[in-house]
Amino acid sequence: MSEQDVSPRPAGAADRAPIHVLVADDEPHIGRIIKMKLEQGPFRVSLAYDGREALDVLEREPDVALVMLDLMMPQMSGLDVLARLRADERFRDLPAIILTAAGQEQQHRKAMELGASEFMTKPFSPKKLYARTAELAGVADDDAAGAGGVA
Repeated sequence: MSEQDVSPRPAGAADRAPIHVLVADDEPHIGRIIKMKLEQGPFRVSLAYDGREALDVLEREPDVALVMLDLMMPQMSGLDVLARLRADERFRDLPAIILTAAGQEQQHRKAMELGASEFMTKPFSPKKLYARTAELAGVADDDAAGAGGVA
C-alpha cells in the first residue's frame, strides 16, 4: 500500500490531522453554520468572504483538500474562482462544491462544465452538505458518524 492509499480511513482516524476545507461565502452567517457543522467531524475550516480572498487562502495554505464556493460573491464569483482553480495544475483536481441561492440551470451547467464536484442550492441541509463533503474528502462512514450520525 502506498502512502497515498489512506482511504478508507481506519476508525482511529480522529488522531490524524483534520482535513482542511476552504469555505468562500460573502454571507458570514452561512460560513459560520458550515464551519460549525464540519468541525463536528474530522475537518478544519478556513473562511473567505470573496473570490479573491479564497484564492489568497489557497496560495497561503497548500493543505486545503476541498473548497466550497458561493456562486455570487464580490471581487470574483464562485465560477470565476473555479475556472482559475481548474486552469492551475496544483488545483485542477481539488474537489469543489458550488453553493448558490440562485439555482438557475444555466449556472448549474456552467459550474459542472468547469469541473464542480457538486452544486447545491441554498437553503441547503447542513447534514446533506456534511455528508457530501465527507464523501468528496474520502472520509470513511465511521469518521463521519462522529458528526451527529451522518453517514
